[in-house]
Amino acid sequence: MSVSLITTHVLDTAKGAPAAGVPVLIEFLESEENWREIGSGITDLDGRIKNLLQQDFKLRKGEYRITFKTEAYFSKLQVKGFYPLVQVIFRVENPESHYHVPLLLSPYGYSTYRGS
Repeated sequence: MSVSLITTHVLDTAKGAPAAGVPVLIEFLESEENWREIGSGITDLDGRIKNLLQQDFKLRKGEYRITFKTEAYFSKLQVKGFYPLVQVIFRVENPESHYHVPLLLSPYGYSTYRGS
């Protein structure tokens, strides 16, 4: 099984460990306000999803949105978080490149960046 061209990794900075069990959805902006689901998954024990995109999806230029369902993750830990979900919108300019979108997460904050 090959790794998709868009991957993610979630780290729980409050625990200092990978965030396993975070439901994640990825969408592509087809038109002005029409997002189409192109993949989903749940982070593994290392906080990663290596095959986020549907097998038949061909990466193309445009805007993508990843939604991390953080409330589901924190609920399992019996932690009350401030953000029920985190959405990251980013632009793909080169469909041949790999795009890694990590999320650093805590109950009251988060950050993201383009990883490698």
